[in-house]
Amino acid sequence: MTREEVEAYLKEHIPLSAAMAIKIVAAGPDGVSIEVPLGPNLNHRATAFGGSVAALAILAGWTLVHLRLKEEGLVTRTVVQSSSVDYDAPIHGTFTAVTEPVEPLKWEKFVRAITRHGKGRIGIAANVVAEGGAAARYTGAYVAIQGRKGAGEG
Repeated sequence: MTREEVEAYLKEHIPLSAAMAIKIVAAGPDGVSIEVPLGPNLNHRATAFGGSVAALAILAGWTLVHLRLKEEGLVTRTVVQSSSVDYDAPIHGTFTAVTEPVEPLKWEKFVRAITRHGKGRIGIAANVVAEGGAAARYTGAYVAIQGRKGAGEG
């Protein structure tokens, strides 16, 4: 999928992404980078709302898993199971969630679990950057269930 196709897919299937005004910077099975402007993601202190920061990181992780499973030819329903965000600095402008690389053996184990048991779980990490520096660190666990139709369909 092209960046434009990924962006359109997310805006159609995850309406919050449209409200946040996401822009796909990079999207592929090895990494995802999504940015948003501050305007629709403001809090009462004129900085980024923590919920928007968390949502953007979750969305980047979900998109990475979705694209990778699609490349693997797996039809799944993918959901976030758990997530954690550590906020390092206030955000005063556009911010971007960038997924970290996942070790190939972890991907293999994840795909093997899905094909053998019908579901698998994988951890994804991402960094949220703004104004050239680290703003937040994210870790999340995603579960993919094989053969289920829905927004997470691979």
